[in-house]
Amino acid sequence: MIDRYTRPAMGAIWTEENKYRCWLTVEAAASAVLAEDGVIPAAAAEAIATKATVSAERVAEIEAEVRHDVIAFTTAVAESLKAQGFDAESRWLHYGLTSNDIVDTSQALQIKEASAMLRKGIEDFLAVLRRRALEFKHTPTIGRTHGIHAEPTTFGLKLLNWYAEMERNLHRFEAAAEDMRVGKLSGAVGTFGHLKPEHEERICARLGLKPEAVATQVIQRDHHAAYISALALIGSTLDKIAV
Repeated sequence: MIDRYTRPAMGAIWTEENKYRCWLTVEAAASAVLAEDGVIPAAAAEAIATKATVSAERVAEIEAEVRHDVIAFTTAVAESLKAQGFDAESRWLHYGLTSNDIVDTSQALQIKEASAMLRKGIEDFLAVLRRRALEFKHTPTIGRTHGIHAEPTTFGLKLLNWYAEMERNLHRFEAAAEDMRVGKLSGAVGTFGHLKPEHEERICARLGLKPEAVATQVIQRDHHAAYISALALIGSTLDKIAV
């Protein structure tokens, strides 16, 4: 992201450090559920949840050598456990998972957090538009058709038009954000080769997500396309208002 155009709170969500913290959150949730079913030792899940740490700088160092981001991540996390004497426990990190089980599911956590911030901004903007539409309800202004002067209208009606459009944008955005609130832990090609569907459901529940209905190696990208489309429509409305 470009720092000069990024709000600090939004930028913080998309830092490398936060990305890897989200990856570790997913790993911990997966380990906890697998430990509940006796698939991995409870001590390993406890260590992953409470003792494991990750440094973006260390991940970058390892990735420069191994050329794989998730291998670099799991290696760095395992190092942090071994340094504290949890060598045996570190072996259960990432058990039964494929890379995008972590990458796509944790991205949903980041988008969920960003969406809450965006939703608040839209709601605040709607309140301003409504207040100003009422304020200028009877303020006359020139209307336009075909880009030239037309019959008189009011500035309040212009604002009300923008308000109605932003309401539609909010509904579209909320639907798209909800559509993005999905996780995927169904393995390398979505066939649950290692975990069970009920594992995915319980892991996602721990993370405040829903399981993807059907997946391949990844969460299907129509989710992302719908989300970006909703953002594009909001941007188009803001451009119209600015012009």
